[in-house]
Amino acid sequence: MSTAAFFDLDKTILATSSSFAFARPFHKEGLIGASDVIRSAYAQFMFRASGVSHDQMETMRDYMSSLIRGWDVATVQRIVNETLDQIIDPVVYFEALELIESHKAAGHDVIIVSSSGTDVVEPIGARLGADLAIGTQVGIEDGRYTGEIVFYAYGEGKADAIRTLAEERGYDLDACFAYTDSMTDLPMLQLVGNPTAVNPDSELRAVALDQGWRIHDFAKPVALKQRAQRTQAVAAGAGVAIGAVALGLTWYARRRSLRA
Repeated sequence: MSTAAFFDLDKTILATSSSFAFARPFHKEGLIGASDVIRSAYAQFMFRASGVSHDQMETMRDYMSSLIRGWDVATVQRIVNETLDQIIDPVVYFEALELIESHKAAGHDVIIVSSSGTDVVEPIGARLGADLAIGTQVGIEDGRYTGEIVFYAYGEGKADAIRTLAEERGYDLDACFAYTDSMTDLPMLQLVGNPTAVNPDSELRAVALDQGWRIHDFAKPVALKQRAQRTQAVAAGAGVAIGAVALGLTWYARRRSLRA
C-alpha cells in the first residue's frame, strides 16, 4: 500500500489566506469593489492573528459564494495565473517546502486539500510540486460561476475526500501524514497515523499536546520562484491541474465535471 502526505494550504504552507490573497488584482480587473478589498484585508489580518473558527468559515463561505456569482471563469483563471508568482511567492513557508520535498524524496504522494477555490488551489499546487490539489468547487454555467457550492473542502468534507482517495489509490491511512493549522480540520488529522499540527490555533494546540501529536511552528517565508528553480518543483507539479483524471481520481473528477 502506498503513502500520502495531506497538506492544508493556508497558514500551513502559506502565511496567508489564499481565498483573499487575490483581492487587489480582482479589484484592478473590476471584479470586486473597494469595500471588498478592505474586507479582504481585514479578513487577512484576523486570519493571521487568531485563525478562523467554524462560524467564521461558514460566514466566509457564504460571502465568497455571493461575491463570485456571475464572475467569468476564464477571467479569474487568467488573473490567478498572471499574478500567482507576485502574490504567492513571498508567503510560502520555507519549512513547508522542506517538508514537501522530504515526503517526495521518500516516495510519498503530496496532496493539498484546501477550502479555497479550485481555480486558486490547483495553480498553487502546481507551483509547489504537489501530486494533486483539491479545493472547494463552485458550479459553472455558461462560463460563469453560479455561486452554488458543489463541494466544500472543509471540515468533514476534507476527511471525506481523503477517505475516498485512500480507497481509490490504496493508501494505508495508518501510514499517511496530515498537516494543518486549524481545529476545524480535526477530522482530517484523526484519519491518519501521523498527524501534525502546524502553526496551530489554541484549540488545536491543546488537542495536539493532549494526544501527543507533533507540533510545528513555521515562521520563515522563502522566495518560492528561486527555490522552485533549484528543486524543479514546477516541472514536477506541471500536471496537477489535470491530475484528477490522469491519476484516476473519479470522485474528484466527478465533482469537477459538475462545475461545467
